[in-house]
Amino acid sequence: MEEIYNNDLKQYLIKKFNYDKLFGFDIQKHVKLFFIPKKDHIIQDTKTPEYLFYLVKGKTKLYENLENGQVALIDLFTPACFIGEIELTEKNMTPLNVQAIEDCLCLGLSFKDLKTTLLNDTVLLRNLLSYLSHKNMRNIQVAARNQSYSLAKRLASFILMTEQNGIYDEKHTQVAQYLGVSYRHLLYVIADFVKKDYIEKEQSGYKILNLPKLKALAKR
Repeated sequence: MEEIYNNDLKQYLIKKFNYDKLFGFDIQKHVKLFFIPKKDHIIQDTKTPEYLFYLVKGKTKLYENLENGQVALIDLFTPACFIGEIELTEKNMTPLNVQAIEDCLCLGLSFKDLKTTLLNDTVLLRNLLSYLSHKNMRNIQVAARNQSYSLAKRLASFILMTEQNGIYDEKHTQVAQYLGVSYRHLLYVIADFVKKDYIEKEQSGYKILNLPKLKALAKR
C-alpha cells in the first residue's frame, strides 16, 4: 500500500462519491489517498488497522484464517464502501483480512489522529449505521440465494464479481465454502462451464471465453 500525492485525483474522488458529506466535520486537511496493488492487504489480522478506509476503485475480499489452517472467504466488496468501520467501533476485536482482488484506490482517515473525532461524529455514525444495515441485508439475501438458486447461476455471478482482466483465479476450497456447496459439486459445475466453452483452464486460472453467456446465466 502506498499513499498517492495527487490532490486533483483525490478531490475528484471526494466529489464523485460525495465522501465529504459522510462526515460532520471538514475532512479536507485529513484525508489521504492510497493505492493498493492486487493481492496486497488493506487490513490484516496480524496488524492493528491505522485508517478508516473508503473503497473508491477496485474489488476486495474479506477472509479469515481459521485455526485448522483453512481460509474462510466471508465477503466481497466493491465501491463505494467503508473498510475498517468495525475496527473503529470495536476496540478489542481482532481484525479480519481485507485483500485487494485487483488494483484498488481508497480514501482514508487516520485512527491515530482522528479516532476520538470519528467516534463522536454523529453524521458519520448515522452513515455507518445505514451502511452496516444495508450490508447485513445483502448478506441475508446472499444466504437466501445460496438456498434458492442453482450453483451454476451463483458461480457465474461469483466469477463475474471476482474476475480480473478476463481471468478467474480464486481458490476452489474457499469458493465452495463461500457458496455453501461441496468441493466436488463446485468442480463438477466448473468442468461443465469448461465443456460449454464459457471458460478455459490456463496456468494462471480460468480465462473467460464467453462473457455474454456467463452474464445471461447470472441473471436467470
